[in-house]
Amino acid sequence: MECDVVIVGTGAGGGIAAEILSRSGLKVVMVEEGPLKTSADFKMQEKQAYADLYQEVAGRQTIDKSIQILQGRCVGGSTTVNWTSSFRTPERTLSYWKERFGIKGLSSSELKPWFQWVEQRLNIAPWSIPPNQNNQLLADGLRKLGWEYNVIPRNVSGCANLGYCGMGCPINAKQSMLVSCIPMALSLGSQLIARARAEQILVEKEQVRGVMLSSVDNRGQVKQKNVTFIRARQVILAAGAIGSPAILLRSGLQKANPLVGKRTFLHPVTATIGLMSEKVNGFYGAPQSIYSDEFLWRDGVTGEMGYKLEVPPLHPLLASTLLRHHGEKHFQLMQNFAFYQANLALLRDGFNDLSIGGEVKLDKYDYPQLDYSPNEILWRGIRHATLSMAEVQFAAGAKKVIPLHMDATFYSTLKRARDAIMNLPAKALRWQIMSAHVMGGCAMGSDASESVCNSKGQLRGLDNLSILDGSIFPTSLGVNPQLSIYAIVAKLVAQLAQKLGGNLPQDLKAL
Repeated sequence: MECDVVIVGTGAGGGIAAEILSRSGLKVVMVEEGPLKTSADFKMQEKQAYADLYQEVAGRQTIDKSIQILQGRCVGGSTTVNWTSSFRTPERTLSYWKERFGIKGLSSSELKPWFQWVEQRLNIAPWSIPPNQNNQLLADGLRKLGWEYNVIPRNVSGCANLGYCGMGCPINAKQSMLVSCIPMALSLGSQLIARARAEQILVEKEQVRGVMLSSVDNRGQVKQKNVTFIRARQVILAAGAIGSPAILLRSGLQKANPLVGKRTFLHPVTATIGLMSEKVNGFYGAPQSIYSDEFLWRDGVTGEMGYKLEVPPLHPLLASTLLRHHGEKHFQLMQNFAFYQANLALLRDGFNDLSIGGEVKLDKYDYPQLDYSPNEILWRGIRHATLSMAEVQFAAGAKKVIPLHMDATFYSTLKRARDAIMNLPAKALRWQIMSAHVMGGCAMGSDASESVCNSKGQLRGLDNLSILDGSIFPTSLGVNPQLSIYAIVAKLVAQLAQKLGGNLPQDLKAL
């Protein structure tokens, strides 16, 4: 096959890139490793959704198994299964990138019109419906403590407040790439190949010639290697912060770019569960609608890890894997499931010299793995966040609170909880950590010795290979990443469209 641009990955970066390039008159082919599923396939059943729509059946973990990683693996990527929270990149984050890494063109003022364009395109606005009880209890506790909180913007239109966003929206209310930018690109003549793994990028005479694809079966395994070659003038990697580095590694491109896969960051997440006196039913209603940045910058930008407070939806299958006890103890925990309220802390990683992130590597089958070991600065952040979350839950009326730690139990007073949390061993596999946000691994910057891409997302040494997803972020963000990816990629891909001779649409020219 031949095209102007081949885009590997159809999540936030790939979807927005496909629409803008297609609207500019360029011939685009989108490649997706996962399946094409639509609202007719979304049955709000966990056992089906995780198998159909997530990487490794929602069981992806770091190499040492200490961190569970939730990532989408379907057309639309994680935008198809995320909880719709949409935040602009914090100004402090963008300023740090400019000062520390010399990134150009991505200041708050330069990105503002692109955020506005994306927010209008995807109907992003603060959630106007009252929060479900899970979120309301977070707000109640924060208000009683005098801590700040606000309403989360969401990318929805006609949302029925069902609460099953993580399993794919059955009514197409979530304005994911699956129902917005990808259909637009297809209507303009772009093509989509699903269940196709980008095996490697072919390079001849310092020019990228295209991408070799392998076919993928219904279980997500490679069925036949190197069955299709897509020749393109430009290749865009948008396979996510684990997938994009993996393709570069399989292609041998780390030889010229030795930092590929390194400094991969998460928003490490820990949580506490509060037992309330009345039913919470955390499986109903918009999953996330209240947040607090009270502690996001608690020690400045480069000090101790700050964190954002939110809640997760509580669905029984996923929750039972997080409540890591066994046998009778696990059975007893699940008996009160409808009465649980959960808080989570999303830790801001990568802003401190001790916060070095992890590394994407390949196993013997050339599948990606993330080597990411918790260190002391992360443990300090997790302990501080756990103390804060427990305090919020007791303020909201919790009868008991349990941190997600194998050595923890329910504590009936704040004093007992504090004493226990301060003494819980900071050890991998004992303290439960998870993440749905992977960033970095192909960091952009002005210094070739500490970056993989320039400020336009162009891979150093190959002017027709761009990386346009969360892997180009040189740190984590401190906020849920989808809106940041949308806006930053929109700005960069608009520049790329003009470079390739495309005719940028008037609404984008005006930006």
